[in-house]
Amino acid sequence: MKITFLSDNSSWKNEEIAALVKKLRKKRHEVAFLHSAEAVPKGDILFILGFFKIVPAHVLKRHRTNIVVHESALPKGRGWSPVHWLVIEGAKSIPLTLFEAVEKVDAGRIYLRGKAILDGTELIPDLRVKVGREMSRLCSQFVSQYPGILKKGTPQAGKPTYYPRRGSLDSRLDAKKSIASQFNLLRVVDNADYPAFFTYKGSTYTLKIEKK
Repeated sequence: MKITFLSDNSSWKNEEIAALVKKLRKKRHEVAFLHSAEAVPKGDILFILGFFKIVPAHVLKRHRTNIVVHESALPKGRGWSPVHWLVIEGAKSIPLTLFEAVEKVDAGRIYLRGKAILDGTELIPDLRVKVGREMSRLCSQFVSQYPGILKKGTPQAGKPTYYPRRGSLDSRLDAKKSIASQFNLLRVVDNADYPAFFTYKGSTYTLKIEKK
């Protein structure tokens, strides 16, 4: 089959996608891995993973099937940074939904569900590894069951919920609270791009976290 993967250049999912591309090529599929929607060729399956722009309708028409994997139990948790919000909420696992990409964001038919199990100690690098592996497993399963799996897609049911976009201010800690009580927030901060910080006696301090 002709399969294309589309992601942003800087997506943390790229390493896992690259490994999946290699596996699929070994199975004799013709696979492209791109970072520009307009460069997408015609084919059978387009996987849109870690791509934060809207893919135009005329690009979606180039493939028979367009697939997204979102880290929530859709229709709950549409929107931005679901892994971060779920960890902050104390989730013991991250649900993943593999579904059809349509013009309305996160609203297409669902083909597969999975989950990444958490033990409560993972920091952002560990979370990305676990979620990336489950994403890869779902994509592989979809390819192996294609095209018959297209008949098994189900519409999303239930009232949607939405997560807002996270910004640097969402990494703020409360200096008056314990580290333990804010540990889930510390688990999802990025030491380089959006580090944890707190204000104390009129000064602001950055706090970085690493697992030994």
